[in-house]
Amino acid sequence: MAPDLPGFGFSTSPGRKDFRYTFENLAKVIDRFTEEIGLDRYGIYIFDYGAPVGLRLALAHPERITAIISQNGNAYEEGLSQGWNPIQKYWKDPTPANRAALRDFLTPEATKSQYLHGVADESLVAPEAYELDSALLIRAGNDEIQLDLFLDYASNVALYPKFQAYFRAHRPPLLAVWGEHDPFFLSQGAEAFRRDNPNAEVHLFDTGHFALETHATEIARVILNFLKHRLGVKSEVA
Repeated sequence: MAPDLPGFGFSTSPGRKDFRYTFENLAKVIDRFTEEIGLDRYGIYIFDYGAPVGLRLALAHPERITAIISQNGNAYEEGLSQGWNPIQKYWKDPTPANRAALRDFLTPEATKSQYLHGVADESLVAPEAYELDSALLIRAGNDEIQLDLFLDYASNVALYPKFQAYFRAHRPPLLAVWGEHDPFFLSQGAEAFRRDNPNAEVHLFDTGHFALETHATEIARVILNFLKHRLGVKSEVA
């Protein structure tokens, strides 16, 4: 199962008066979800916003985590590109003007660019991927939810040292599969996993942020090999 986070995909999006959109609260929702369906041991596939959510679960329940697969899911400051500068400006000075300046990130043009940046062959990216993302982003009230999360992302960066301490202390089987032309999360963030977990595997792919759009087969092959050799999971690898 891969549930959408509140405010994303087709998940329920409670109003901001009823639910405070922070990464801590997103993690609590997913934590409760795992408990409701009876998961007490699980591997996590973390991507983008899912990275700090999943890593919060790892901090809270290290005994439950069997493996981590990070696909452009950052946990290091060196992994943050200059594309974060406008958002970091908002963290430091959360004025209405700095908040309004971030609305450009929510336009259909920006969403499409996030899918296509760094992709050598844009025909490999199905247009319905970014069109659906855009359609869901423009739901009434969703813009304010996204702006709240932009502001709260600073709480994730503040937790980076704790995430890194977790990697050092627990050494979970860890695989990083990364689109190396990601405009937001640099490949240095992938390589940094090895600093705290020397057994981490890192694979870079010639693509952008949404690496599965162009390299699903290649990434799946790496993941299956990782699961087979690190966890003993039986699988057919083409």
